Amino acid sequence: MNLPKRLRRFSRPLLLLLVALALLGPSVAAVRAAEKPAAKASRSKAAAPNDWKSLFDGKTLAGWKSSGFESGGEVKVENPFRGGGGAIVMEMGAFLSGVTWTNDTELPTTNYEIVLEAMKLQGSDFFCGLTFPVGKTACSFIVGGWGGTVVGLSSVDGDDASENQTTEAMTFEPNRWYRIRVRVTPEKIEAWIDDRQMVDLTTTDRKISLRFGDIENSLPLGIAAYQTRAALRDIRLRRL
Repeated sequence: MNLPKRLRRFSRPLLLLLVALALLGPSVAAVRAAEKPAAKASRSKAAAPNDWKSLFDGKTLAGWKSSGFESGGEVKVENPFRGGGGAIVMEMGAFLSGVTWTNDTELPTTNYEIVLEAMKLQGSDFFCGLTFPVGKTACSFIVGGWGGTVVGLSSVDGDDASENQTTEAMTFEPNRWYRIRVRVTPEKIEAWIDDRQMVDLTTTDRKISLRFGDIENSLPLGIAAYQTRAALRDIRLRRL
């Protein structure tokens, strides 16, 4: 091919440039492809606040302490527990026994859920009294109180779980795990046992408070049992 002299001078460099671009093309595409998963991972990481956070490692009481109730039973971790993973065991006390969460700086007061599994081992009263923050106050979700069947919140408008709008009755089998879940939002407190919703309380214009007495040792977050030996596991929390 006969090219004019002024074009012939540039033909070889131009050809080399085109070859270089052809070789670099796949590499540039590979870099861009690698960047996309990284960006996606970054977006997934940003959604982490909605993930469940474990509050019990199954091995120790890290993050927890005995609630220090007068004449309360011993609190310890058994691992393994009945052939499974570890569990917090609250021995039966004269009255209340329990554990209290110690890291209140990371504890939300609204727009969150907490879930755990609880088992009644021995006794005739509540095996899970879950005390949790509700805005600037707190209350307790009582599971199996007043002789073993009462479920509800203590307190609503000054009334205990046995005598307010949230009062329900349920029979509990010993040596069986029950899944307890509580959800707190600015407008509501909701609670479930397994898949059964037990509480659906609109809190607008209601007085939510903690029952007067030793249960205050459960603040800001705690789990107690009354004259009952109980076990706890899989305690988790997430922000909504």
